[in-house]
Amino acid sequence: MTAEDHDFSHLDRFGRAAASVSRNPRLAVNIVLGAAVVLAWLLLGAVAIRGAESRVPGIDAPGDTMLRYLPGLPLPDLLERFFSLCLAPAPLDGGVGAQAGALIVMWFLMAVATMLPSAGPMIRTYCEIADTARIKGEAVVHPLILVAGYLSVWLAASAVFAALTLIVHAFASSVQMLDPVVGATGAAALLVAGLYQFSGLKEACLTKCKSPFSILFSNWSARPGRIFRLGMEQGVWCLGCCWALMLVMFAVGVMNVFWLALIGLFTLIEKQTAGRLPTRIAGAILLVWATALLVVSA
Repeated sequence: MTAEDHDFSHLDRFGRAAASVSRNPRLAVNIVLGAAVVLAWLLLGAVAIRGAESRVPGIDAPGDTMLRYLPGLPLPDLLERFFSLCLAPAPLDGGVGAQAGALIVMWFLMAVATMLPSAGPMIRTYCEIADTARIKGEAVVHPLILVAGYLSVWLAASAVFAALTLIVHAFASSVQMLDPVVGATGAAALLVAGLYQFSGLKEACLTKCKSPFSILFSNWSARPGRIFRLGMEQGVWCLGCCWALMLVMFAVGVMNVFWLALIGLFTLIEKQTAGRLPTRIAGAILLVWATALLVVSA
C-alpha cells in the first residue's frame, strides 16, 4: 500500500474517522463490541424498569424498589411490544411463538451484556496474532467474523434458555414471566449451578477460556468460514463454563439487572484469575443458598 493510499486529507472529518477505523480492525471491533454491550445493557435496563413497575407487590425481585425510582422513557412501539411479550404472564395476541421469539432476543441480550466482555482476552489474542500475520503480509480475516461465530453459540443457547423459561413458568406460581422462581424449582436451579462449579467439565471449559492462544494459533486460517467455526469453538467453551451461572437468574428473576451485572463481573474475574478459588467460593455460596431456600419454602 502506497503513501497515497493512506492520505485521507481530501475527506471531511467524518470520512477521515471512518477511513481510519476501516484500516484498523482492532479499533473497529472495539467500537462495535462496545456499542453492542452498551445497547444490550440499555435495553435490559428498560425491560427491568418495566418489570419492576408492573410486578405485583409482595413478590418483588431484588432491586425492584430502586428500579421504580428510575424514570421510564417513551419508547418506539416495537420496543414496547417486545417488553410486553417478555413480561406477559401468558402469550399475547401473537401467540406463544412471538413470546418465545422475544424471550430468545432477551436471553441473547443478556449473553451479549455479560459474556461478551469476558470474551475480551480471546478477541484481543486473536487481534495480536492477526497483527503479526498482517505484518508478514499474510491475509487476515476480520476479528468480527470470530465474534460472530462466538455469538452464534450464545444465540443457540438463548433459544434453549427461552424454552426453559416457558417450561418453568408453566409450572411455577409466578405472575409475570420474569418473576423470581421460589420454592423447590428455584432451589433446584441454584443447586445445579452450585454443583456444576465443582465439576471436571467446568474446570476443563474454564481452562480453555483462560488460555485461548494455543487454540487460536494452532487453528489459524485465512478463510472466513474457518475463523467463524473457530469463534463457535470458543463460544462452546464459554458456554460450557458459564451456562450454569445463568440458571441463577431463575431464582432472582430472569431480568434482574443487578444480579446479571454481578454474574457478568464474576465471569470476567473468574476468567482472569489463576486457580479455581473464585469458582469454588461461588459454588459453595450457591449450595448454601439452595439449601436455605429449600428450608424456608418447606
